[in-house]
Order: sequence, then structure tokens, then C-alpha cells
Amino acid sequence: MATKTYVKDYMTKNVINVSPDTKTEEVISLMKESHHNSYPVVENDRLVGMVTAFDIISKERADTVRDLMTTKLVVANQDLTINDASRVMFRRGISRMPVVDSKGALVGIITNTDMVRSHIERSTPNKVEYFKKTMEQLYGIKTTLKHMPVETNQLRPTQDKVFADELEGRAYELEKGLAEPAIVVKTGNRWILVDGHHRAVASKQKGYETVDSYVIDLGQDIKLGMEKTADKLGIRTFSDIEIIDDDKHPLIALTESIQDQASKDDD
Repeated sequence: MATKTYVKDYMTKNVINVSPDTKTEEVISLMKESHHNSYPVVENDRLVGMVTAFDIISKERADTVRDLMTTKLVVANQDLTINDASRVMFRRGISRMPVVDSKGALVGIITNTDMVRSHIERSTPNKVEYFKKTMEQLYGIKTTLKHMPVETNQLRPTQDKVFADELEGRAYELEKGLAEPAIVVKTGNRWILVDGHHRAVASKQKGYETVDSYVIDLGQDIKLGMEKTADKLGIRTFSDIEIIDDDKHPLIALTESIQDQASKDDD
């Protein structure tokens, strides 16, 4: 239904970087001039670390970046989806994640600000309108749309798994009043959850009686394809949804493992 967005769509390219041999005083001057508090460290065209203002003030004084930089970093491939990237960044508690190619070369950086921008641009109303028109064309009907609270216990999920770390993020958004509305289809007397499973599960876990939703009312009882699929999977209530507590992803790595692999390739 919704077009996926990727790290490459929102990352900053042509990132300012330093080398391990850059003088500490030069980095401090660079931070003052650019108002950035961290820089990727590149050596032989490969990302080897990150140096931050915290490194400079908290570690023993050093003349160069080499003795200050952090070498074990979480990095992303540019084809990682924004949703997966934000999940990893939230879980790891990082605000900037370097983006590298298959050889470990720095190609960009993705930040929390980029995540917010992507979130704003993927506006729920546009997704709702697209889905509404799809339903009307598919079934030859005229639907109505309402923005309203839906009782959590009435919602019929159609997704078989959610991620634990993203649930934490949605729970935080709910507490702060920042969560997007879910998308629900009312067909007959059933309320089918189409989009927003993490939000709905987080609402259920926190004991919220309703979920803020955009409701597309079909005006008649039509068995949706996603409802039939949920039937086959045995997904009828939120208790049937598997919560995945794992942030491992094929497009996420640590710099050290990338460097090790690159060294093997060079041998």
C-alpha cells in the first residue's frame, strides 16, 4: 500500500570526515566552525571510526584522532529501509549512523533529524486516501472516511509479527501524543486493522481503551483479502501476534566486522 523509503533517500551525502592522523585541535576547530559534534573517521577510503565531542572531553588527552575515536560502530547499508534504520538507532541509543558500501567506504550519514523528516513526509492522510480509492476501485463501492477513536478490543489485526524495539518507540509516541492514527477498515460489524500494528499493540500493552484511527467504512459486509490471509495465519487477536525481540538485520553491521571482511578480500 505504502511506498517504502530507504536510507539512501534521506541520508546526507558528501559527509565531512577526518582521518586518524588529524590533530585533535583541528577537530575542535572544525566542531566550532560547523556546529557538528561528531565526525566519521576515514582511512584508506574506509570508515574506521567516529570521533565526538564527548570523546575529546571524556578521554585522556591525545594529539590525534587515532587515540580518541570510537572504532566499534553500528553502520547501515544505504538500501536499509527508514523504518528498520530508525528501529536500530532507537534501540542502540544513537543519533547519527554512518552509511557504508559493501567495502566499508563511507557514502553518507543518517541522523535522527532525517528520521523525523521522513516521518513527516510519509503523511498518513495520503496513505489513507490511496487505500480508500483502492477499496472503491476494487469493490466498485463508495466509502466514507472518519477520523475517530476505535475501541482497542474491537480491532482485528492482520499482521503476524511486530518488533519489540519499535513497540518501545510507538509507546513513547503515544505517551507524548505524537503517534500517527492507525488505518482501519470497517466492513460489516468488523474493524480490520490495516496499518499501525505497532501503535495498536503498544496501546493494548499500555491499557489504552481506544486507538486513534482513520476509519474507512465500506458501508457493507465485504470479506477483505487481508482478512482471509489473517484467518489462514490464525491471527484474530493481538495475543496471536509474535513480538520479535531481535535487532539483527542483513543490512546492519559493525565497522569491525566490515574491516575484517575487507582485509580478507584484500589478501
